Amino acid sequence: EQGKLAYDDPMAKYLDDYPNREAAAKVTLRHLLSMTSGIGDFFGDKFDATPKDRLRTLKDFVPLFSGEPLQFEPGTKQQYSNGGYVLLGAIIEKVSGQSYYDYVREHIFKPAGMENTDCFEADVPVQNLASGYTRRGKAGDARRNNIYTRPARGSSAGGGYSTAEDLLRFAVAIQSGKLRKANFGKSGQDASGDLGIAGGAPGINALLEADTSNGYTVIVMSNYDPPTATSVGKQIRQWLTRIK
Repeated sequence: EQGKLAYDDPMAKYLDDYPNREAAAKVTLRHLLSMTSGIGDFFGDKFDATPKDRLRTLKDFVPLFSGEPLQFEPGTKQQYSNGGYVLLGAIIEKVSGQSYYDYVREHIFKPAGMENTDCFEADVPVQNLASGYTRRGKAGDARRNNIYTRPARGSSAGGGYSTAEDLLRFAVAIQSGKLRKANFGKSGQDASGDLGIAGGAPGINALLEADTSNGYTVIVMSNYDPPTATSVGKQIRQWLTRIK
């Protein structure tokens, strides 16, 4: 909206130190936003082997994927990429001169009235923050706290915390135009203006779906492994479609 970025700008325009120069020249902001960049994910063997207390800034995540070749030619297919969204956050930092965390607080959370939302930070106490419980990586059915699977701080790819009330405020702010001009930046929305997003990690799962045509918003949050929240959200949608 401020004219500082263009969808078809190459990544290299903003991240001139990105190790894979071929990728930086080929991949555009549009590719990153639409998950068609070919940039890999930071989850994998390197992530598992990295002490999580070393993952505190966006730059800390970049070495986990930046040395890998593109997984496909940009724009030729769609594949979920947490690495791509880390790079989008890094571009926000470069252009704004702020940390990603400060930027989203000022330009998203505050305007939307989201008072109980932020990026998780392992050594910063948060009152009433739920603990996540996972069965991943362990034999049997016992759930364990997910603290050792989480980076020291969340990133632009995920790792935030919120409340159902704040997520509703976010949906309302998007749909009312409080967070964007009309017809600008509709990532996550379809042509009708509906909004939908879901995400998860070990011990974390959440879903937000706003159906403007039928007048309802579904928000489900869980501190168990996926698909706990998305399964409940799917059932709620099925019930709502039966209401005439």
